[in-house]
Amino acid sequence: MTGRLQFICAHIPSCEVFADIGCDHGYCTQYALENGLCKRAYISDVSAACLKKAETLLAKEVQTGRCIPVCADGMEGLPEAPDCVLCAGLGGEEIVRILSEHPLPARFVLQPMKNSEKVRRFLVARGAHIARDVTFSDDGKFYDLLAGSGRGGDEYSEHEYRYGRDNLKAPGRAFYEKIGRDVATVQEALRCVRTRGQREELLVRLGELEAICDAIEECL
Repeated sequence: MTGRLQFICAHIPSCEVFADIGCDHGYCTQYALENGLCKRAYISDVSAACLKKAETLLAKEVQTGRCIPVCADGMEGLPEAPDCVLCAGLGGEEIVRILSEHPLPARFVLQPMKNSEKVRRFLVARGAHIARDVTFSDDGKFYDLLAGSGRGGDEYSEHEYRYGRDNLKAPGRAFYEKIGRDVATVQEALRCVRTRGQREELLVRLGELEAICDAIEECL
């Protein structure tokens, strides 16, 4: 199991019914079942080929009925509402689309590959409580993870929507490295920019990123 999947699995809570949406190989569901985090689990993927890989990995659990495969789009086709939903490795807009079609689950673990800000805004607008919102890294790549509950409500500042609340309140090494990379990207863009408006926009962005870097350096 990759470091990315290990980090995701470490945030799966105990529940009755677990659903791994966009399950791919099914490693996270295997972890949940083997560690007694759920009584039964659904593995769902819109791709029959990807679902077959998960079915093969979880053949014993499928045979005993502890794991139920569903080839469908999002949570369509699930015969019951899961207590905890995992969406990992999907785009943020896709995660928002999937969750918007149903009531929010009691618990969720989300790992968008991009557009994390859109996921944060969606969750807060729907009355969710985000208990964990952090950047982590694996093999030189950076990822965001959001975990929480479908009720309880939350409030986010504009900076927290953009960067992730835990990253600003208790910044870690991965977030610091990601911001440093973003600084370098903006600096490179400034060398190529042609219009005054674009340059001013990039300078504002650069100033914001550098201020965050300075603040993190005081914490690390």
